[in-house]
Amino acid sequence: MPDFPFDADLPGRPTSPWLASTLESPPDEDSSRKTAAETESEADPETRTEAEPESERRPETTGTLDYAPLRADRSVDVAVVGAGIAGLSTALELRERGYSVVVLERDRIAAGTTGKSTAKLTSQHGLLYDHLRREFGRRQARQYAQTQEAAIDAVEERVDDLEIDCGFERHHSYLYGDRRDAMEREAAAATEAGLEATFVTSVPPFERSQAGVRFEDQAWFDPRAYLLGIADELAGLEGASVHEGTRVTDLEPGSPCRIRTDAASVEARRVVLATGFPILDRAGYFARMHPKRSYVLGLRLDGRPPEGMYYRPGDDYRSIRTHRGEDETLLLVGGESHKTGQGGSARERYRRLEGWARERFPVEEVAYRWSTQDYVTVDKVPFVGRAGPGAENVYIATGFRGWGMTNGVAAGRLLAERIAGAEPAAGDLFDPLRFTPKTSLADTLTENADAASQFATDWARSLFSDDATPIAPGDGRVVRRGAKPVACARDDEGQLHEVSAVCPHTYCVVEWNDAEASWDCPCHGSRFAPDGNLLEGPATDDLSPRRSPSDASHGSRSGSGFGSDSGSGSGSE
Repeated sequence: MPDFPFDADLPGRPTSPWLASTLESPPDEDSSRKTAAETESEADPETRTEAEPESERRPETTGTLDYAPLRADRSVDVAVVGAGIAGLSTALELRERGYSVVVLERDRIAAGTTGKSTAKLTSQHGLLYDHLRREFGRRQARQYAQTQEAAIDAVEERVDDLEIDCGFERHHSYLYGDRRDAMEREAAAATEAGLEATFVTSVPPFERSQAGVRFEDQAWFDPRAYLLGIADELAGLEGASVHEGTRVTDLEPGSPCRIRTDAASVEARRVVLATGFPILDRAGYFARMHPKRSYVLGLRLDGRPPEGMYYRPGDDYRSIRTHRGEDETLLLVGGESHKTGQGGSARERYRRLEGWARERFPVEEVAYRWSTQDYVTVDKVPFVGRAGPGAENVYIATGFRGWGMTNGVAAGRLLAERIAGAEPAAGDLFDPLRFTPKTSLADTLTENADAASQFATDWARSLFSDDATPIAPGDGRVVRRGAKPVACARDDEGQLHEVSAVCPHTYCVVEWNDAEASWDCPCHGSRFAPDGNLLEGPATDDLSPRRSPSDASHGSRSGSGFGSDSGSGSGSE
């Protein structure tokens, strides 16, 4: 991986406090520990192998993979792709029901959206319950609320039963803003849905707000610590294994399904895709969801942070909660969301967020900064269930809209019940194949028009771009090579890295993210490192490397002008 500044102009360590320890050294697939024991799988005789190894146990050291990559072919009842909160919750629910399970994670446990969230466990999901009551009905609003509350309780029970030290604490959660009528309707709808929600006219420390809704008995926690505890529990059970550093490159639905990774393959009766965007799209999810990015700062304060959790809805939303770590207490402030690849300078968004925080709190220092990516469904309810036609044995969990901590836990239970043959009460509400034209048609048309416009505009801009302007270290730009757009980025040492600018998912042209030093697809949210390495999203392939004309003809580096030096590469996660 080339060395990019990532951005030296911005304060704070570029990671969340939950993931800070994973950056101490790069993941090393040979450094994870194995258990000596091997155990018979409890899989059905038609799918079991002679002996299936336990997951490699988590080592005490940091900076290494906690569980070894998959190196040998496997045969199981259910393969779960993704070791975030949805994936590991699903895996444990399934194993407790007697299914053999393998979890495949491209990076590390909780290293994706789960570890980059603010980790609120709350039923308060913005201005939602009034929307659900109007667009879906009172029964569905109540089902949604009950599902979220049950998820909070389930996490608390797991923490107690497994003795997981993850900073789980119960606190109230505030929704606040200046639209008094909207807050009154939301409080009434939430109360009608069975939640302990109260309309208030004072929201300390945001006294300037006109009104709010207080939700009682919500919670926060450290999501990675929690999921490491869940993974350890799985590792101690026969017929379950977890594998980090294992990238799924292909999924062939069927009976059984077949998964290919970069080193082995898995045969499974059923597959659960617990990823940001499903790598298998049989129901037009690309047209019914859009990706959004948002930003978070971990702040050290000169004084006590506020108790509780706070959320101001809207395009300029703000999210606030306190995090009490082992060594220090931080205030987490999030906001500045935008569609992936369409938000302009990410650096400026961090700066605006910092300015907003300093106006309201005695900020001493920015300790951490990070961004995250979520997917938003057109009707605001996640997709949890069967993936679609021709993939009856594939299930998905996605579209959590930024509220994945409770929705991820809820998805685990819903999917396990579905796979076990039950019909969960909230199954129809979350069904990915639901038909909700009243709620979603207008947004579906708008989002697809936006994607089409972005596709055409970016291709036109790339074909008419000027490739003569020098690219500074740490910067990137899409330029034209003949009729092809090329993504060019210069690393901290002045080396130029050139890769295809065309996302392999649906062939949109990527955009440069100036704060994360990444290439982001504005259509469906795939993201790539400067050397083309896939970081996240529905794409399964890297951006292919390109060579500049000057490199091909001269093979040398010659100063700071664009195209005067070469260097490109690709890899796998």
